[in-house]
Amino acid sequence: MLEYLSIIITAIFVNNIVFAQFLGICPFLGVSKRISSAVGMGMAVMFVMVIATAVTYLLQMYVLEPFNVAFLQTIVFILVIAALVQVLEIVMKKAMPALYQALGVFLPLITTNCAVLGVAILVVQKNMAFVEALVYSVSTAVGFTIALVIFAGIREQLSISRVPKCMQGVPIALITAGILAMAFMGFAGIKIG
Repeated sequence: MLEYLSIIITAIFVNNIVFAQFLGICPFLGVSKRISSAVGMGMAVMFVMVIATAVTYLLQMYVLEPFNVAFLQTIVFILVIAALVQVLEIVMKKAMPALYQALGVFLPLITTNCAVLGVAILVVQKNMAFVEALVYSVSTAVGFTIALVIFAGIREQLSISRVPKCMQGVPIALITAGILAMAFMGFAGIKIG
């Protein structure tokens, strides 16, 4: 049980996928202008990340490795992620049209979101068991969502604040992201157990 707690705390705070591993930066910067879009994107990424991790883990363990075709890992993982995003897009279009419209062009970004692919590959590289892999993927997605929502909240505040003209937009966003990354570095000293 302590190992799962360690995985959760580490994935969310210590090795946050955005601030410590620098994966998922495109949606982090692209969808973080409004909290509602950030939450929707975070939930979509969580769904895709968990399902993709489960499917790719099983493919790796029961297809790629037994048949000695592990060199196809990246291609297979990308195809699985792309297929899952297409399914998610169809479901969201029917079930949640408002969220689908809010995410707009950013929904296909999940396909190329290196955080999703990165988690699928990291799980295999770290030789995690299946349950550990699922806990890690959920925790990483939670960490991604937290980073996205915090950043969106700050960007909403910045949009109504007086920011010097030369710093408006991307410059202040990048500086803010850097400060957030440094703040998350404070969690690096956390020891569990």
